[in-house]
Amino acid sequence: MSATSLPVRHLFKITIETDGAPTMAVDAPQGTRLLVAVAGGEFEGERLRGKVVTPSGDWVTQRADGSIKLDVRMTLITEDGASILVTYNGIGIVEDGNLKARSAPLFETGDERYTWLNRIQAVGIGGLSGANVVYEVYELL
Repeated sequence: MSATSLPVRHLFKITIETDGAPTMAVDAPQGTRLLVAVAGGEFEGERLRGKVVTPSGDWVTQRADGSIKLDVRMTLITEDGASILVTYNGIGIVEDGNLKARSAPLFETGDERYTWLNRIQAVGIGGLSGANVVYEVYELL
């Protein structure tokens, strides 16, 4: 099957605020590791919106080819009080001085209003905006 695009539905735009300089482990066996703490942020879409809260962070690996491997765990709290865990891996590359990041978020919640999130695969497309990371997140249909 050949396709030029995947069917998706926009979930939300998320802005992630980082918390200062990362903690680094230089020249670790898999590459230089950076722990980037997340200080907060917000997300907003048609079906859900709220805040990014702690604990949240990104365990980044700078790889030998110049790319970075993302390993993120975030806590979201919706405007109506639901807790949602988001985990994702992804790849980032710098092109023309800008970070281009692609990710594959998975969601986990026990709140009945949002259990539909437990059954979807999402994709995130984003990069840096100042000191913040911004993604557009889409549900694969």
